[in-house]
Amino acid sequence: MTHEYPVEVVHLLVSPEHAYFGRPRDGAADVPTHTPDVVEVVAGKGIRGDRFFGKAAHMDAAVTFLALEAWKAVARDLELPAVPDPLLARRNVVVRGVELDPLRGHDFDVVTAAGSVTLHGGRPANPCAWMDRVAAPGAHRALRGRGGLRCTPVTDGRIALGAGVLRSPVPLDPARAGEPVLRRHPLP
Repeated sequence: MTHEYPVEVVHLLVSPEHAYFGRPRDGAADVPTHTPDVVEVVAGKGIRGDRFFGKAAHMDAAVTFLALEAWKAVARDLELPAVPDPLLARRNVVVRGVELDPLRGHDFDVVTAAGSVTLHGGRPANPCAWMDRVAAPGAHRALRGRGGLRCTPVTDGRIALGAGVLRSPVPLDPARAGEPVLRRHPLP
């Protein structure tokens, strides 16, 4: 059985280099970042032009997802006056309206105006200590369990900004998109 969920792709990020390395107190590297309207996903390699594209050590994390609801929850939990920019987490695809954690260990499809791509949900995309420096003090802790999902591209395809559909073999609860994951779903 396939479940379909409306989803909105709100941000796409392609970065040819790492920005967060070394000590957070030293500051982030000044690297070019692209926020295109469409990204090209290549099976087994990742997003063309991204720092993880074709890197064997990162195949299980070649495409990363983040739910916008997670950042809204961080702003609420930390009592911030505004929601931090979700691009600070440096995830490739920021979506609204879908819970990501149940996709771990499963193939799922993202269908947008640019076409369809199948991805395999891997391990969680845990936040790093840099979030306290670049987003807000306490953001690293607040993002634990809601930092996103690392994926391996199974098919070639394109993902576009805007409305889309996520097809999943497992039921998802869109209302839980920003909630922290406390091992509700066993690892595959």
